[in-house]
Amino acid sequence: MTSLSTPQGVDLPAPAAPRDPDRGTVIERVDVDLFDPVPTNEPPRWRAGLPQTLATWPMGELRIVTADGHEGRAITNRGHVLKDLVDRWLRVELVGRDALDRELLWRRMWEVDRLEYLPTHMTGPVDVALWDLAARAAGMPLHRFLGSARDRIPAYASTATFGSVEEYLDVIDQCLAHGFRAIKLHAWGDARRDAQLAARVREHVGPDVPLMYDGSAAFDVADAVYLGDALHAQDYLWYEEPIQEYSIAAYRSLAAKTRAPLLVAEVSAGAHMNTADFISAVSPAYVRTSAGFRGGVTGAMRIAHLADAFRIRAEVHGGGPVSRHLCLAISNTTYYESLVLSNPVIPESVVDRDGYVTAPKGPGVGWGQTA
Repeated sequence: MTSLSTPQGVDLPAPAAPRDPDRGTVIERVDVDLFDPVPTNEPPRWRAGLPQTLATWPMGELRIVTADGHEGRAITNRGHVLKDLVDRWLRVELVGRDALDRELLWRRMWEVDRLEYLPTHMTGPVDVALWDLAARAAGMPLHRFLGSARDRIPAYASTATFGSVEEYLDVIDQCLAHGFRAIKLHAWGDARRDAQLAARVREHVGPDVPLMYDGSAAFDVADAVYLGDALHAQDYLWYEEPIQEYSIAAYRSLAAKTRAPLLVAEVSAGAHMNTADFISAVSPAYVRTSAGFRGGVTGAMRIAHLADAFRIRAEVHGGGPVSRHLCLAISNTTYYESLVLSNPVIPESVVDRDGYVTAPKGPGVGWGQTA
């Protein structure tokens, strides 16, 4: 590999040229198949102000295939967006490259981002598919290929927004009966009303059930401080995304004014680079990591290791098979997030009766596997 010289005389590796086409791991095909989402009787509800839309847009499955027939896949619920990006940008970036050059190809996504300004949820699918391909070729589940930290992890029930305090208490009772070890509230987006709900829930479950709260970016600093103080008084484990994450200065102000443990950097652009700025400015107790919003498996693991250097927990956002693998590969994470979207509660099939989750046992990500 040739080098580039900087003005200071330090040699940096140049971007790799496409591999010899006779090499078996060279990428030959990059395709996106669109398919319909699983139908739902009623869409979940979220806080006031957020669009309450049916999930009717097509799903997309990205498939990357090498010369020797190895295949990696990634699935997104923004199928049309992914297909457009593959057709206009990503296929030409990938075909002819070595599928094992994940670090190089991850960097190439950021170069594409400089011109295309990729949606945050589109920085990861290529990387997920490449990790899936490599782990499948090795015959290993993804978390084993990454290096496992554990073989199971407790799940918390992450609620949708329900209509009343009484309905929340009913849903929480069902979740605990199903074995969930902790509860996170997505509430109404009204600081006073949400504070009252938080107190009622703590009173209902007692002091030993871990509780968390997710603000879904509903508040300004003043309301976020009020609610944060209320959550701290009720011993909530974390206070997640109370303010839109465009303003790190707002979070710095909030951190100075409330003792609630903040969880930050969930959906803001920039993956590990943005998380580093949050850590530097806010000194949070927790950061978010995920393949979906933080640059695939590579970005998710970078954030986890960055956070660990500061002795901060990196909590994996959202459910699904990739998140299950990440939860088992990241040592400084606490729970698997399992969405509870309906009443009566229908728990994810991957959450066992003791409230724990394992990862798919087959090679790679294990798309479609529940055990």
